[in-house]
Amino acid sequence: MSDTEKPLTANSSIAAWLAHPVGGPLVRGLLAASGANEDSLAPIGGLPLQQLVVMSQGQMPQSVVDGLVMQANGGVMPTEESDDAAVWRERITPGRFDGTTVVVTGAASGIGRATATRIAREGGRVIAVDISVDKLAEFAASLPDATIVTVAGDITKQPDIDAIVAAAGDRIDGLANIAGINDDFSRLHETTDQVWDRVININLTGSFKLTRAVIPAMLAAGKGSIVNTASEAGLRGNASGNAYTVSKHGVVGLTRSAAFMYGPDGIRVNAVAPGGVATGIPNLGTPSETGSARLSPFQRSIPTVATAEQLAASITFLLSDDGVNINGAVLPSDGGWSVQ
Repeated sequence: MSDTEKPLTANSSIAAWLAHPVGGPLVRGLLAASGANEDSLAPIGGLPLQQLVVMSQGQMPQSVVDGLVMQANGGVMPTEESDDAAVWRERITPGRFDGTTVVVTGAASGIGRATATRIAREGGRVIAVDISVDKLAEFAASLPDATIVTVAGDITKQPDIDAIVAAAGDRIDGLANIAGINDDFSRLHETTDQVWDRVININLTGSFKLTRAVIPAMLAAGKGSIVNTASEAGLRGNASGNAYTVSKHGVVGLTRSAAFMYGPDGIRVNAVAPGGVATGIPNLGTPSETGSARLSPFQRSIPTVATAEQLAASITFLLSDDGVNINGAVLPSDGGWSVQ
């Protein structure tokens, strides 16, 4: 059966939809209605059509994708899953985190949720940390058979840090510092104290404080694994604004210093550097026009956009014993953006 004869589903890649004689016009019509064109989908061509719902952040309801699928299949919703070879699918490794307790920040949405979900499904006890009480509750309810302890708190505040460590207990095997916020793409002389303080506090100081708090338990156990979330902006200067870029360069320094200092104690400290991610992270305020204009040509060079689950695959690899011989690494998980 050729690709054009296979039924299109929500799990078929966007590229497969665009190449299909029936699906292509449907997707182009949807784009035209929103004032866009198919060139805007080039970086996400390998992602499933379903990802558009996630990327829209509530602007596109599930019913739109379901409607496209039915139209592409003559009014019938196909039951079989797409076997599109271009679409990556998460492969759970049963038992990989058995017997471990792992703290995950930003666990209620995006990369944090995908990471916490994977750890829980692979047997780990997850201390899920986020600022949103409601989203944490919804996340925990989505995995009723998993061991999840939710802690609603602000990682920039010491009392909340103490509450996280108390919830974890005496044993903390891993920490995934994922919570973060973007800036407003402003240049240095345009960056306000409010933007600077908020971005640095959440992205860098919060990770520092929580890491400082969990290390004593890891030292007592003689082992531990910490994964920080850097960014392409931690590797280059043309990926975001001043505050965010500085914060992520700081995360790289935090990672390498800790890896050097605690490697002899059995504690591994690594970082991932995401590129474009379909879920995104919240921006702080209205984007700077001058900063956005300067960054735009370079942001358009992103070769591909990843899903949160794809980033979780990189993070859990480093966090798990599969990364046993890796310490102090900053892993670009960016589809090759960093080599351009």
